[in-house]
Amino acid sequence: MARVCEICGKGRRVGNHIEIRGKAKYLGGVGTKVTGISRRVFLPNLQNVRITTANGTNKTVRVCTQCIRSGAVVKQIKNQPFQLSVGAEHDLPKSGKKRSGKTNATGR
Repeated sequence: MARVCEICGKGRRVGNHIEIRGKAKYLGGVGTKVTGISRRVFLPNLQNVRITTANGTNKTVRVCTQCIRSGAVVKQIKNQPFQLSVGAEHDLPKSGKKRSGKTNATGR
């Protein structure tokens, strides 16, 4: 099944496409009229994502964006995040503004 989320099972839904003509009353018109109703298909927003499974292997699955945003899948980590060694913190430059020796016009 190509258009189905592999996590939650969300698939295609059927609905209506409503064709409307006219201008809304609140915009100064005489109202809108329905001129046609036809069937249409709503498809889920599926993305191909590489995930890490429970046993540690990586595989590509089609997952809907709601599952990605809710954290239902764990994405594969391509690179480990940058980490400093234990004693390297004191070698970094201090992050503070340098004060200039200038004073304001009154000499204070």
